[in-house]
Amino acid sequence: MQLARAVRNRTTGVLYVLDEPSIGLHPSNIVGLTGVMHDLVADGNSVILVDHDTQILSEADWLIEMGPQAGAGGGQVIAQGSIPAIEANAASRIGPFLAGKAQCLRPQAPQSELFALGRIQLSTNAIHTVKPLDIEIPKGRLTVVTGVSGSGKTTLVLESLVPGLNAAIHGQKLPEHVRSIVPDGITQVKLIDAAPIGINVRSTVATYANVHDELRKKFAATPDARQAGYKAGDFSYNTGKLRCPVCDGTGSISLDVQFLPDVEIPCPECRGSRYAKEAGQIFYTSKSGTRYSLPQLMDMDVNTALTACADWPVVRQRLTVLQELGLGYLTLGEETPGLSGGEAQRVKLATELSRRATGRTVYILDEPTTGLHADDVRKLLEVLQRLTDGGNTVLVIEHNLDVIKCADYIIDLGPEGGVGGGTVVACGTPEEIAACPASYTGQYLKKYLK
Repeated sequence: MQLARAVRNRTTGVLYVLDEPSIGLHPSNIVGLTGVMHDLVADGNSVILVDHDTQILSEADWLIEMGPQAGAGGGQVIAQGSIPAIEANAASRIGPFLAGKAQCLRPQAPQSELFALGRIQLSTNAIHTVKPLDIEIPKGRLTVVTGVSGSGKTTLVLESLVPGLNAAIHGQKLPEHVRSIVPDGITQVKLIDAAPIGINVRSTVATYANVHDELRKKFAATPDARQAGYKAGDFSYNTGKLRCPVCDGTGSISLDVQFLPDVEIPCPECRGSRYAKEAGQIFYTSKSGTRYSLPQLMDMDVNTALTACADWPVVRQRLTVLQELGLGYLTLGEETPGLSGGEAQRVKLATELSRRATGRTVYILDEPTTGLHADDVRKLLEVLQRLTDGGNTVLVIEHNLDVIKCADYIIDLGPEGGVGGGTVVACGTPEEIAACPASYTGQYLKKYLK
């Protein structure tokens, strides 16, 4: 809306900065967005864009790439230049994707076996702008729901399928607009969205990923802890004896500034570690001979902590999943309410992967590629494959063509947004969607499958 107003006002000499405008946009919507940006430039303005989507990056006159890693391993300009120059630059991480040399792949189920494990059936009446629908979702597969913005994807999945399945599983009344649903043996539905994790600073990456409890047990078993009489509970920064007495284990204190809002600053006693000085005197000595305290571990990022926790299989396995999802730069003590939506979604996904698969779960992910580099999208697909390998059903609402082309099954809604959408334009394998002339998704998928 802001861009539309800017173009309408015919500004000139203005610098426009756009932060990931491709989020939530179908490839056909991105064409419109890039057209608007070209109009702004033609009027004498400058446009700086922060984005990951290769479709929109390929339109740039000049690209500046940061990296090479995230967090402490990044912060440098690793490549800059025109798109052809970036594609030819060996140091570039995005260049191979722009050039079409790098691809995101996963083993897809043969078309003849798509429904071999069963099917979830959903039938709905009209709701909002979505017309009456009859949907079948193959069990144990990766299904992607696509369509232009406003075509009814959220209504179908989050307002119909999720509450309908939950009602059927628990023997409750179906939502009024859901005519019928057949769960076919599904026993639970897990929505992995981008909503913030936790409501206070006591929730950290380590606590949410079920790592902190394991670490407390390990440190309670050290000779230092036994000599001092400490138990696992004492290492809790919520209620334990070893939490910082000044900030009560929150890592920060609030300053009451008269006539102004309160100011949060790092605790001057523990400097944000959440622990009292005594906790820093309890050490674990690894097999390699290196000594660590728990406050030191909590200050490490996941990549570093993996080396420090090499002796502990359970901790290592849970941290490895975070690393595989591209979250190796997060520190164990990082507050989860401060994570971005995409980071929160991947931390939730990592937590689910650490649990034993039942094969009777439906995982729902709403645009999990939000804020992800193309290389991280490849890692995400590997993780989704692990969920389906366990017999689970994965349903993803997505616009990213790398994910769409790797789906076992696609449900394409549209053809337009709003009142012009709300119907199933096509459903089937990526090749079948690409062959459907009425599908906007198919038009872009066709180019991508070549």
